[in-house]
Amino acid sequence: MLEPQGTLFFLLLMMAFGALVVWLVLTRLVVLRVLAACLAFIPAMVFGIAAVNKYYDYYQTWGALFSDLSGQAQSIPHLSAASLKRDGSLQQQISSTNAGLDAQFGDLFSTTVTGPRSHITRQVYVYLPPQYFAKAYANYRFPAIELLHGAPGQPATWVNVMNVIPIYLNLLAEHKASPAVLVMPDTDGGLQYSLQCLNDPHGLQDMTFVGSEVPKWAAANLRVQNPGPMWGIAGYSEGGFCAANIGLQYANKYGYVGVESGYFAPIPSQVPASGLAGGKPHDINVFAHNKRLLAINTPDQYIKHIPVGIGVPEFYLAAGAEDPSDVQSAEYFRQLLLLRVADMPPVDIVNGGGHQARVWRAALTPMLDWMTSGLSWQVQHWAAVAEAHRAHSAHKVNDPMP
Repeated sequence: MLEPQGTLFFLLLMMAFGALVVWLVLTRLVVLRVLAACLAFIPAMVFGIAAVNKYYDYYQTWGALFSDLSGQAQSIPHLSAASLKRDGSLQQQISSTNAGLDAQFGDLFSTTVTGPRSHITRQVYVYLPPQYFAKAYANYRFPAIELLHGAPGQPATWVNVMNVIPIYLNLLAEHKASPAVLVMPDTDGGLQYSLQCLNDPHGLQDMTFVGSEVPKWAAANLRVQNPGPMWGIAGYSEGGFCAANIGLQYANKYGYVGVESGYFAPIPSQVPASGLAGGKPHDINVFAHNKRLLAINTPDQYIKHIPVGIGVPEFYLAAGAEDPSDVQSAEYFRQLLLLRVADMPPVDIVNGGGHQARVWRAALTPMLDWMTSGLSWQVQHWAAVAEAHRAHSAHKVNDPMP
């Protein structure tokens, strides 16, 4: 197959390289030798890139590669701020799409969100499940899951590489998952950066944008629950660290956290110069001069010092069996979680891969099953609590104490 991971593609690259080397050896003209040497570098370089791609099992098709690098997912509709202002509301634009297809497959779109406090403006992908368009759910406010990509990555990676939508639709069809809205923000602002969802004391307030402003935007513009126990957050690799860190620090905004091959202590970030979008990336430890902030933003340290009055979200941990470091980190963090939660957090050790996309795709199925089931229970639970409160209030009005 001529796909990026296909055997035929690798054979063609080796044949091209071999032919150019033969030409280099046989030709007598210096100009042609230089040309052959330069051309031979191209298949050799592509072979190396393709080998890395195959190892990480990242891009499986040319379409996925092009779409992800261009930041698009099958040319999905983009609902811009200008169109929102012109058309009145996001809900009106959503309802104007193909109702039949939406009711069968759901709806995926992108939009631009600006954080009022962070002043960050970035792209956010949103997936509405088929139930969002069903009459039975017309008055239902859905739980939501925020999905955070790794680095390099962007929201489209969840669609083009992680295949989150077909995986989720399959779970819904088999009644192994409950309906939830998926919110996929850009956490880095560019493929050349790695911000780790941190609030830089002297720069970008990425955690504020990802962990607070995006959920608030979703609750204000979509039929989803307010941030709290009916929200989940999950990610892979750098996104896994983001999910763990945000889940602990914003514990009142999330009830469930999923960490796939994540780490639990920050590493040097690649941030834009002067904190401006498009600036040249440079490596920096954003907490190099603030040990207190470093401790708070290190999940495997902070979990041991979270104030007793703050609840800890439920965690789902996953790692590839062939990456001992990821497995050890997940197992160690589970032991730390047991200091604060009574139930053993699930750890999914995926065979046949290490720190690779095939592991993250495989872990998505059980994680979404676990997380959406928990979120659905939370919706039912808090609906029952609200109903009991209303009934109690009505009883006090109708039968006041003498």
